[in-house]
Amino acid sequence: MIYGVVLLAILAVMLAVGIRQARKVKTSADFLVAGRRLSVPVLVATLLCSWIGAGSLFAGAEFAFKEGLASLWLPAGGWAGLVVIYFLAGRARKFAQFTIPDLLETRYGTGARVMGTLCIIVSYTAIVSYQFKAGGRILQLAFGIGEERGMLIVACFVIAFTAMAGMSSVAYVDLVVGTVVTVGCLLMFPALLDSAGGWSGVQQSLPASHFTLFGTMSAFEALGYFLPVFMLLLGNQSMYQKFFAARSERDARLSVMGWIAGTLFLETAIVGLAIVGGTLSRESIEQGLLPSWSIIPYAARHGVVPWIGAFFLGAIFAKVISTGNNYLFSPATNVVHDVYRRFINPQADDRTVLAASRATVVVLGILAYLQGFQASVLETAVYAYDVYGAGITPVVLAAFFWKRATTAGGLASILAGTFVSVAWKILAAFAPEGGAASTPLETLGGWTGDIPMIFPALAASLACLIFVSLLTRPPEEKRWKPFYSSGDN
Repeated sequence: MIYGVVLLAILAVMLAVGIRQARKVKTSADFLVAGRRLSVPVLVATLLCSWIGAGSLFAGAEFAFKEGLASLWLPAGGWAGLVVIYFLAGRARKFAQFTIPDLLETRYGTGARVMGTLCIIVSYTAIVSYQFKAGGRILQLAFGIGEERGMLIVACFVIAFTAMAGMSSVAYVDLVVGTVVTVGCLLMFPALLDSAGGWSGVQQSLPASHFTLFGTMSAFEALGYFLPVFMLLLGNQSMYQKFFAARSERDARLSVMGWIAGTLFLETAIVGLAIVGGTLSRESIEQGLLPSWSIIPYAARHGVVPWIGAFFLGAIFAKVISTGNNYLFSPATNVVHDVYRRFINPQADDRTVLAASRATVVVLGILAYLQGFQASVLETAVYAYDVYGAGITPVVLAAFFWKRATTAGGLASILAGTFVSVAWKILAAFAPEGGAASTPLETLGGWTGDIPMIFPALAASLACLIFVSLLTRPPEEKRWKPFYSSGDN
């Protein structure tokens, strides 16, 4: 009973904040970038909440169950990326547009805007899909309803909530959610560790490889998890939109410092929770009674005293909802701002744009829901990171750091990174489950399955960006000048 009450209470608070912010939305700028008035505390909270969602809580838990402390290679890619982002945040706010395709068109032309939009839709709807899946599992644990029905309920709530107030509702709800999740981790970890017999009990219950640098992986495989997250963070549209919404360049830079501290704490705590929680549910997982990606909500429901478990289960549910909001809102702005308003109805007034934005949220939400029936949250997460990290991030970084990048090079890079990522996934699906391959496609599938997708996709993207740029005429100054201050060389 207490689990359901806490979940409903948290949803009520989120809904109240969303409705309050929805009343403030008067223009498309209010909807897309919260009127460019987000303060540092709100920015830190919304950056944390958009980054740490089901990918950390569920994909990270699935990885931690398999590899133990070596699963920190996954969030470590984000930590490394944040160091670079600190130096980019001020420049991003100076550019101050609405979306990543705004940046791509300014730097690489109209075609880059369209191709970038398609890449973002593919990647971000996949990310939203496993937020829905994770939320469905939590509702099953709290209320005993079927996981698929729970997934549908979560999808409907996220779609409606995101459509209400756009960036404004997302950012201010994240301030509440970030606080709840942090407090939840502080309560949950010591309680769960005590239930598992302390750290010595955890060590005795798990293989020795769980406490080594690479676990059962090679360094090459570990890098295959590190790189997708690193590349996703560096080009993450949701992040850049938050910077575009900051009050100033200074606020954007300061928010990254808080984001670094929060990410180090929360993602390390989540891996710790998954490792400890895995000792309580390992037998059920190995018998196929429980999916490994649901370790953390299962531990909250069955591994600690009810009031702590209910609070933490509510916290991670709010976190899933919040991340779903962020990654559903982001591609919706692309469709409306980068396609509808740019090419279909350039003269659309704010009322028309708001209506189109809300309708787009619904359509993309349905698309994400239909993708939510895939088995592994970890595989879906890494695929989404690979598509974005190879298709978008190289050209975004080149916009800020390489004046020689050309329109042709940018277009070739986006196309190559996206195409190779999707093709690699399709070919890997033909890999034989056991025994020798019997068809050419199965042969290719087995070969691709042995190599992490990020390596060929990123190599293709970078090769096209560099070599095509060097083989074509240097860009005009107007292409690169908006991304450099007067003191830059």
